[in-house]
Amino acid sequence: MSKTLQRIIGPRTPEDVGDERRLDFMLPTILLGLAAVCLILSIFLPYWNMTLEAPQYPKGLTVRTYVNRLEGDVAEIDGLNHYIGMRPLEEAAQLERSLSIVLIGATALLVVAAIFIHSKWAALLALPAVLYPFIFMADMYYWLRNFGQNLDPTAALSNYIEPFTPTVLGEGLIGQFRTVASLGPGFYLAALASILILVGLYFQRRAYKPLADAAKVARSAEKAGDEEASDEEGAPEA
Repeated sequence: MSKTLQRIIGPRTPEDVGDERRLDFMLPTILLGLAAVCLILSIFLPYWNMTLEAPQYPKGLTVRTYVNRLEGDVAEIDGLNHYIGMRPLEEAAQLERSLSIVLIGATALLVVAAIFIHSKWAALLALPAVLYPFIFMADMYYWLRNFGQNLDPTAALSNYIEPFTPTVLGEGLIGQFRTVASLGPGFYLAALASILILVGLYFQRRAYKPLADAAKVARSAEKAGDEEASDEEGAPEA
């Protein structure tokens, strides 16, 4: 194995580690592994929910947003949105939904790979998973704003509804409808994965940095010894 690759991978867990320190090396693996599992499980749960409430709909109309599909009263909400000139919900984030399963799976695999990389490169591998919840929320806001600000001016009720940005979180008002938007369990799992990764990377650094520093000192000493030997060989004899 080349020295460059060794530096990227980082030090290995000592074979003779005692029981009192074994947990120090196992804890990062457990935390990062749990983070990867949380990401995969989040695929099967809704990330964002919105409910429209009005007197004519006593139970409300709800749409549940998964990473790859929409569920709930989508057709009914689209029918209402048609009157104010808003496009069908299925037209939003089509590229993101089509790639979501593959991208989340790849992100989870990068987190698993970070388990075996005991250097600063582990943080780089895990970075997409840490940022993912923020990226999701930013993308959600973009599409809500895009749909709300680009209403069809020829729609039946276009004169009564000004362009708007639907509420990402909390309560809002669209015409006579009260809206309630909230995060779903899928998003909370993704956010939990981010927290587990940050904690796992902290414990990984705490466990392996002393080994990396010791290896660095050993390399420096070896290099100094090689240079000294080279100088002695090149010195002229008296």
